[in-house]
Amino acid sequence: MKKTSCILRLICPDRPGLVSELAGWVANHNGNILHADHHTDSEAGLFLSRIEWELDGFALNRQAISFKLQEFACQLKGEANVDFSDEAPRAAIFVGKQSHCILDLLWRIRSSELLMEVPIVISNHRDITPICKEFGVKFKFVPTNNVSKSVAEDEILKLIHDEKIELLILAKYMQILSDQFVQQTPPTINIHHSFLPAFKGSHPYHKAWERGVKLIGATAHYVTAELDNGPIIAQTIAHVSHRDEIPDLIRKGRDTERMALATAVRLHLQRQVMVYRGRTAIFA
Repeated sequence: MKKTSCILRLICPDRPGLVSELAGWVANHNGNILHADHHTDSEAGLFLSRIEWELDGFALNRQAISFKLQEFACQLKGEANVDFSDEAPRAAIFVGKQSHCILDLLWRIRSSELLMEVPIVISNHRDITPICKEFGVKFKFVPTNNVSKSVAEDEILKLIHDEKIELLILAKYMQILSDQFVQQTPPTINIHHSFLPAFKGSHPYHKAWERGVKLIGATAHYVTAELDNGPIIAQTIAHVSHRDEIPDLIRKGRDTERMALATAVRLHLQRQVMVYRGRTAIFA
């Protein structure tokens, strides 16, 4: 059985000796480092680091680790995120009529591939109800037709609060979220059915077919107020040819969507993503 580890993600102004200081801090508390990845953004003068070490034999308990690392980050004039590998965030999955992405995610959770809890699935259609019953997940129907966006979003915000949700996953939800909603929610991962920044908005496969592209793709990204412009976490591609019609692009695209979303969720759960300057550094 895999041992529990502590994961530090740090971003601070760059200067000589930081790698040594970080490794020394872990070593001074009797820590055994499992992974250490670093990146310097020379243009911004920033140093990014992800260090993971075993908890067994470490000199500090979890609460003390978090406190001491925040103190250490402050000394470096930086910001730190401290997590533990056995933590399983509570996630809400949002979905519309299309089931391929949510089926893939729920199967990966059941297979213990993705370490997270899904106490609720939220949808503006009832098509996914049988899937939720099969996987034993509570389903909540929140209509978006014939009601104002604010009414629907207020109901969803209450559900998120009541269920203590820490992560939102938009698995083909196909609704534009308001700025006010995004500002009040935890981190949100969306799957967009194109290789962003190409073909933003709706019907990207139709647009791709019209342009005669030879590659299509899918993009999983964090949601921000600007539509389809959040920091990119993962992208996948599929080859297409002149013989492919729009249904072929859609079929191939669904495969890329499943893979990109699952990859992004896994990277997020394993704390391998750092967001800075409107983009991501992926330590994988």
